[in-house]
Amino acid sequence: MANDRAPASNGPSENIFLIGLMGAGKTSVGRLLARRLGKQFVDCDHEIERTTGVRIPVIFEIEGETGFRARESRMLAELVQRDDIVLATGGGAVLAEENRRLLSECGTLVYLRATPHDLWQRTRHDRNRPLLQTENPLGKLTALFAERDPLYRQIAHVVIDTGNQSVSSLAHRLEQKLAQLARTKEQDTPTTHTDRDKTCAP
Repeated sequence: MANDRAPASNGPSENIFLIGLMGAGKTSVGRLLARRLGKQFVDCDHEIERTTGVRIPVIFEIEGETGFRARESRMLAELVQRDDIVLATGGGAVLAEENRRLLSECGTLVYLRATPHDLWQRTRHDRNRPLLQTENPLGKLTALFAERDPLYRQIAHVVIDTGNQSVSSLAHRLEQKLAQLARTKEQDTPTTHTDRDKTCAP
């Protein structure tokens, strides 16, 4: 399924932001999509780990989810300033209204949507997901989906159900959908780079 709306023109940067729950494929699809489009791939969680020097579960253990979300918001505010990137965001990045605003105004948002069961199948052996270290990870994913799916849909320019498609197939579909959006944007009056800088300022 694809549910498209034209994004606001974001100048010459043409940033693409991938949103969705953990296990949706943001990192794997994003890395391949960036390669196909000749853009730089950036993973927000990886950048947080790089700058702090510790893994995400350690941050959760020491600072709790509240502390991690604060770090995530600060990192996003930096990353959206870059030009010509494909950014994989953390699954909970959309929880903060300011994050949703920055993402919406600074790039084209793609929501990789998957069912809670599919997400559970993909993440059930992954011990690097703090929120899933529970007796009922499927139940947790179901609750997270109910909470976050409306937020993802609220800001997404493109919504694609991932299903059982391969990473290559998803990247190809996204490339096609983004090309369609680009043609739509060409019909609109472009925003200057100065306008973008003002809009995306954290």
